[in-house]
Amino acid sequence: MSDPVKKRVDESWKEQVEQEKESPPAAAPSARPDDLGTGRVSSPSAPAAARPEAAAAAHAGEPEMPQARFDLFLSSLVMDVVIALGETPHPVTRKHATNLAQARYLIDLLGILEEKTKGNLTVDEARLLKDALYQLRMRYLAKSGG
Repeated sequence: MSDPVKKRVDESWKEQVEQEKESPPAAAPSARPDDLGTGRVSSPSAPAAARPEAAAAAHAGEPEMPQARFDLFLSSLVMDVVIALGETPHPVTRKHATNLAQARYLIDLLGILEEKTKGNLTVDEARLLKDALYQLRMRYLAKSGG
């Protein structure tokens, strides 16, 4: 018989989720599925100078980084799929190049994200992810001929 292994579970994230649920949500704009492939995502409503991290970055001479949000994370993955499908030029090479294997991998990755976050997203976040996945899968099927 083997010795049972004790699992260590970090549950501090649960406290953070509860705090986010209790605090009123900021008017955070989100990318809509109909904006896929356009690169359009609304900017945060608070001016850059009002955000402490933006002020610190500006003083350090570094470019301002957007606030870390699920919708922006999702938009970046969606944009990577659109680039891999050859529907928009690569930002570095500025050339359209189709890489169906990469597109499928990223779509599968989004599917895993949907599965693993089920029940932990807001209604808007879940809808955004579901709609994005549907549109990307349809675009992939159209490109791959399957």
